[in-house]
Amino acid sequence: MTTGQPGTGKARPTPTGTDAETRSASASGTPAQPARTSDASGKASAPTAETTAPSAGAVADQPRSSDGGTTGATTSGEPQPSKGGGAKEETAGDAATGEGDGRKGSAATGGTEGGTATSDSTAKDGSAKDGSPAKDGTAKADSTAKADSTTNAGKDGAPAKDGTDGGSEDVPVKGTGAGNGRWWSRGRRAGRTGGQAKPDGDTKTDEAKPDDPDRWEAFASAPEPRPSIVTRAGGAVGRFLIHEWTLATLGTLALAVLMTWPTLRYPRYTLPQDYWDPSLQAWQMAWSGHILLAEPARLWQSNTFFPELWSFAFSDTLLGYAPAGMLGSGPEDAVLRYNIMFVLAHALATLGGYALARQLGAGRIGAAVAGVSYAYAPWLLAQAGHLHVLSNGGIPLALAMLARGHGWSLRHGYRPERRHDGWVYAGWLVAAWQLSLGFGIGLPFAYFLACAVIVTAVLYYARRLRTGQAAPFGRRLFLADLLGGLFFAGVGLLMAFPFFKVTELHPYAERTIDDISIFSPPASGFVTAPAESRIWGGLHEGARAALPWHPEMTLLPGFVLYALAAGGLFFSVWRLRHRLLLLAGVLGTMAFAMGTRFFDGTFTYVPLFEHLPGWNGLRTPGRLMLWTTLLLGLLAAGAVTALTDRVRELTAQRIPSWPGPWLRTATLLPLLLVAVEGLNTTPHPVVPTQPAAMRSAEGPLLVLPSNQSLDQHVMLWSTSGFPDVVNGGSGFTPRQLDDVRRVSQSFPDQTSVDYLRTLGVRSVVLLRGQVVGTPWEITIDAPVESLGISRQEIDGAVVYRL
Repeated sequence: MTTGQPGTGKARPTPTGTDAETRSASASGTPAQPARTSDASGKASAPTAETTAPSAGAVADQPRSSDGGTTGATTSGEPQPSKGGGAKEETAGDAATGEGDGRKGSAATGGTEGGTATSDSTAKDGSAKDGSPAKDGTAKADSTAKADSTTNAGKDGAPAKDGTDGGSEDVPVKGTGAGNGRWWSRGRRAGRTGGQAKPDGDTKTDEAKPDDPDRWEAFASAPEPRPSIVTRAGGAVGRFLIHEWTLATLGTLALAVLMTWPTLRYPRYTLPQDYWDPSLQAWQMAWSGHILLAEPARLWQSNTFFPELWSFAFSDTLLGYAPAGMLGSGPEDAVLRYNIMFVLAHALATLGGYALARQLGAGRIGAAVAGVSYAYAPWLLAQAGHLHVLSNGGIPLALAMLARGHGWSLRHGYRPERRHDGWVYAGWLVAAWQLSLGFGIGLPFAYFLACAVIVTAVLYYARRLRTGQAAPFGRRLFLADLLGGLFFAGVGLLMAFPFFKVTELHPYAERTIDDISIFSPPASGFVTAPAESRIWGGLHEGARAALPWHPEMTLLPGFVLYALAAGGLFFSVWRLRHRLLLLAGVLGTMAFAMGTRFFDGTFTYVPLFEHLPGWNGLRTPGRLMLWTTLLLGLLAAGAVTALTDRVRELTAQRIPSWPGPWLRTATLLPLLLVAVEGLNTTPHPVVPTQPAAMRSAEGPLLVLPSNQSLDQHVMLWSTSGFPDVVNGGSGFTPRQLDDVRRVSQSFPDQTSVDYLRTLGVRSVVLLRGQVVGTPWEITIDAPVESLGISRQEIDGAVVYRL
């Protein structure tokens, strides 16, 4: 508590207790007056409790020091140094608080700074609030106040060099904040900058406080070194390499190489399963990449089936692989590209199944079972020559992204706090990319997404009506779904337009119910493996012989997968209603996959065929087994996850944990069995070499003999420069190509030459190695001078220039 007399601007500490008695013995007996807080100029900073001054009367009777200050007696009777010497004694209270002397005092009435003396010690409670006295009722005065703040501020009344109006040596320079915790250095720092001369005889305290760095800083803990850019980059790379999704990606790639071996043994010369449909699909990737770089407007008017229009839409296009088609040129690069994408398609399917199961709540091993069973199901081995069927990884991957973006999982339900619109955008983009690979499996996926959106909206509003409260959804999420859904629908419409044009120009290309019946599998197909299965192929040879068209009717997803899914109905991390829904999905998709074999398809496939746009273009119902396999994998993932969770609980309860390692290793057994059941014996025949005559023949050209199988080789060979060729192979044969094949049976003769000239054909290449057993076996060496055409032998082929 501070006190001062009006108009004097002087303040001194008021002693109490023992200090008061000692002070009264040396003073003139003038009673001490209560102190007043200094609040000059309305400043927010209040003086601390220890900056109190004695009364003016007491100052009058105090003995003077050599510099005009006063000296006061302490409780021990020792005189305190005057202003010139500077109060240097530091108390434990100051060390405990480390604050309180960094604020400038102001006289209550004088209006000048430095009107109150400061002390090196603080009150017991650290500092007085609102000018109230310290806890013991008085401020401890370990240093004397100035006799006159005005006359002693500086020599001849001038202010001190530090910009203050004087003050004790412990007052810091202006701008120094209180409470910086360095009580042992503030006094020295202020004393050095105060600019006040000290008497020659008053150097004892200066020697006691040397002007060197704080000695206690040596005992402080050393600061941790800041990591360099290289260290931080290395740590980020290390964390990335051991991340779950990095390991999952690398694992799926390695597994794809092993499970599809020997696809990458001779990737420039062999193709998996056969060289017919793979040759067609290798050409499709090459054409889309080439034409998008050269002339994008001509994308759908391909160089094959000349002079037909919209010929690129005669079969599924694999347009989503166009970026890969931009790399390399020629047949060998096309074969290499196909084999790489063949392996990557398996890896993406595995990763997509894993991601979906993880998002829905399965453990790592359970999700791996779902991913491996989805990508390497035995029935898919029969589809090794159909890359557009094997390229199905975008389906579960898009579903996983959409579920993640909406904060939904099968195990935990809807969690609004986990919503993220970025994942929703990514999910719709992946779904659109999957649709661009072809409608064979993309169209059912599109209808599934449409149904999912409708069901979700109905459930959302039904819950709102039932409970009166709407679950949080958000505008950003709604906008992401709206824009993403519109983009997906736009890609679908752009892809569908050429196919509708093809149907308009070639009405006979549409499928009929009779066509669907040919490829509809019986119920026995669900337990029959294809010949390419290493485990079951030989054992099921008799069962395959009983199937009308076994390449599309051997639909075994795996006996191990059946067993795991059955166990998942009774022992699983999924809730019972979810298990029942998954079971219903499995049975329903099986019924649809049977086509017309399930009660003639009256309640399943036929309504879809007759009423859903585009569905009549799907000729093989058995490929819907893809959805059955995915749902079985999710059921199996629930069972394996429950098993691994139980093993973890058992090992945690054992002390020691033995046989914990063996139990944890045993949880890998389902994954191993699923992978073993997917082993293949797929043949890899050598691709026929491109005839040298095709590189020199001028287009448009016709290659003879011409049929569905050989024309697919011609399409692959045409990737050298992409000349226009009459040949082509697809899901249907245009009537004009039928006419060309019929008329050219007598080539070279006048009728066939005139007909080909009418079409615009300039060259005909007749392959000697393929003419055995054909009409050209006799006419290949016939003279042609009378026909007005030329003939040239080039490396096993005859080139006719029309």
